[in-house]
Amino acid sequence: MSSEADAIVSAVIAKWCAGFAKLDAAALSSLYAKDAFFFGSNPKLYRGRGGVADYFDGLPRWRKPSATFSEVNAVQASPDLINMAATIAFDLAGERDDLVVKMSWVLIREEGEWKIVNHHASSQAPLI
Repeated sequence: MSSEADAIVSAVIAKWCAGFAKLDAAALSSLYAKDAFFFGSNPKLYRGRGGVADYFDGLPRWRKPSATFSEVNAVQASPDLINMAATIAFDLAGERDDLVVKMSWVLIREEGEWKIVNHHASSQAPLI
């Protein structure tokens, strides 16, 4: 991972984790591009910032959620595009079983800021 891509992705991850810890749908949706596609933990495709906010507003109100990213890989595919893949462990403080997923994001530079334009979560366990 290039140092520039690493720094950009690290900054977005930090903001994302801070928003998730508060289940702050407005803060989280602000990290996404206006035309974002979002596949989260259910099969529905959410579109745009409004869709992302709807997804996070629809989550259970866990008391102390946290997310930890590991195995982060990023590549700057062009000056305005970064591809990222990682593993995310969600700790829901015993309110449900912890959840570990594979995550991929595509980030674009939109109006001078890096935004997530594609978010896809998938099972860590093999499906086939």
